[in-house]
This record gives sequence, C-alpha cells and structure tokens, in this order.
Amino acid sequence: MSRIGKKVIPVPAGVSVDFTDSVVTVKGPKGQLTREVKGNIDIKHEGADMHVLALDESKETNALHGLYRALIADMVKGVSEGFTTSLEVKGVGWKVQMQGNKLVLNVGYSHPVEFIQPEGITLACPTQTEISVSGIDKIKVGQVAADLRSIRKPEPYHGYGIRYKGEHVEHKEGKTSGKGKK
Repeated sequence: MSRIGKKVIPVPAGVSVDFTDSVVTVKGPKGQLTREVKGNIDIKHEGADMHVLALDESKETNALHGLYRALIADMVKGVSEGFTTSLEVKGVGWKVQMQGNKLVLNVGYSHPVEFIQPEGITLACPTQTEISVSGIDKIKVGQVAADLRSIRKPEPYHGYGIRYKGEHVEHKEGKTSGKGKK
C-alpha cells in the first residue's frame, strides 16, 4: 500500500467534498474543483477527515492511491486557502506591469511580450520586477508560472531572466583571455 495514500486528509470547516460516479467535487469559500478518479479507488468522508482507499492490491492501484490522495488534498487546500507562486525578473531595465487582463513584460526583446491572464488565475505585479501567480488549482498555477518563466529563462553568466522567487541559478565563469598561454 502507498504510504502517502494512507494519510488522512483533514477537511476544514466550510469545505464540502462529494464523491459520486468516480468524480470528486470539492467546494469551498474560494470556488469549486472537480476531478475524475480512475482505477479501483474509493473515498470515504468521516466527519472532518477524509480517507482515500485502494480497493485491491495491484501495482497500478497502489500508484493511483497515492496520486489521488495528493491531488484531492491539493484540491481541499486550494478551495480553502488557494495557491500562490512568485516570480522575479532580473535584468538591466527589465520590468513587468499589468494592463487590464494582460501582463506586459519588457525583458530584453526588441518588443514587449504580452501574456494574457488565463481563466481561474490571478496575475499581479507588486513591484516592477515581481510577478505573483495565484489561484485555487495548484496544477494550473504551476503551469502558468512555468509558462511565464519560459518567456526568458535565467541564463548562467549574468543571471538575467525570469526565475522563481528564491531560485538559485548557478553562475558560470565567462571566457578568459588567452594571455599568458604559449
């Protein structure tokens, strides 16, 4: 059995979980998320706790057991608290700003790059060099953050680029002159 799958999912007050016809629906103060559950997995809701159960001991079911427990726990956390990922922009003269529902990035290209805010995701720019991505779906928040980072990945020589807040980029030594070599 999966060690992660055995863990209990605490359900906070104000969050309701419904499991019918292999579909989990989680409703909370921030919104609603649904996910289809495949395989021999069952979900039992007992008071303020929820258990994800594997109905057989096959290898595939054990793998799905831990996966669905983690996904459902993220859904519960998302509708109650939400998820936020922060990015920082590093470069001389580089800046970002919101214009309506578009994020405009001036990141060293000959033209500004416009990124349209996806549905269910909130983009914000607390400063000209920070981007905040937030929403209730952890997968969507992570994907949007990865898409923004891929616009200008951090390069290892000067450190310019868009990176996750707190991400360490290993710096490389530049070229050395050929002086002193014979």
